[in-house]
Amino acid sequence: MKQRALLPVLFLLLSGVCIYYAAATGGSSDDPLISLSYLNGTFTNTVQQRIAALRSGASASAAVSADVWTETRLKSGDVLSGSTGTCVLPLAGGMTISFSSGTVVDATSGSEVPSGSALAVRHRYLVAEDTVADFTVSGKTAVLDYQGPYSLSYSSATDYNAVAEALKTIHLFRGSLTGYGSGFDLEVSPTRLQALIMFIRLLGVEDEALAYTGTTPFTDIQSGSEPARYVGYAYSKGYTNGYTKTTFRPSQKVNAYQYVEFVLRALGYSSTGTTDLTGTLDRAVSCGVLTVSEKTVLARDSFLRADLVYVSWYALDAQVSGAGQTLRQTLLSRGIFTENENSSAAGLISGSRIP
Repeated sequence: MKQRALLPVLFLLLSGVCIYYAAATGGSSDDPLISLSYLNGTFTNTVQQRIAALRSGASASAAVSADVWTETRLKSGDVLSGSTGTCVLPLAGGMTISFSSGTVVDATSGSEVPSGSALAVRHRYLVAEDTVADFTVSGKTAVLDYQGPYSLSYSSATDYNAVAEALKTIHLFRGSLTGYGSGFDLEVSPTRLQALIMFIRLLGVEDEALAYTGTTPFTDIQSGSEPARYVGYAYSKGYTNGYTKTTFRPSQKVNAYQYVEFVLRALGYSSTGTTDLTGTLDRAVSCGVLTVSEKTVLARDSFLRADLVYVSWYALDAQVSGAGQTLRQTLLSRGIFTENENSSAAGLISGSRIP
């Protein structure tokens, strides 16, 4: 690798950034990583000049600087711009990089990254000297770690992150044990178990489910576990029949049709007897659960947890069959969440539904 491309890597190394990856990026005898004379001379002088410039605010390419690794959740079209010394680590979701000139280094693989490339999750990217790069979210959501000089600009795209936070505020969404992105995991596909749990919460019967002490016929659900209580309760109430008579397949992915069918059941517009799901999205539009635009997006895209929280949140404003009130009003009347919690949740969402 050229010395010019590696300069920012080592610059960050001396600044306490990306130590492991800088150390792991080696060279060959024909193309050494860096010579000792270069390290003690040109490199050291350049680094000291860069540090002094950054500390004095001489770098005008970014408004602020993150001195430690900082995590953020972003949505489609959001952009993090970084200049010399910026280090970026995508943790989840799709992102692309663009820059008009200069160099960006994938410090994990030890290679330069062409402008326009998609970023690899859990790879660390370093912006080289005399370079300004834009890291843009290409998926519905993304989780990003960053350090160094940066600026953020936000799009007007649907904010699935805010929707997830709103659902969490009213106790209908917990997230997972994933140690980043608030555990939301919006970038992955939901499982049958996750869809069932969300369905139970929308029914307002989670406490009853967690108190369930009966058994289940499903051999792929661990007896006595929390999933066994959810599944056992749902089975006892006729909400689910399992995948077969003896298996539930809790880790199997669900699609938009399957989850929306669950939502229609929670609203009283469907039952476990419904097996043909080809018309599910159309029925959801007729029942006021989905808009035509939302139906189009759900039918077209892979179904993610981002979509699960989106459908669940807006289903709260649909009318419950024969009840004369919305699902939100039903859950409020049952004390699942309070008026204050509902107001706080609604205040988190500033954007509109999918246009």
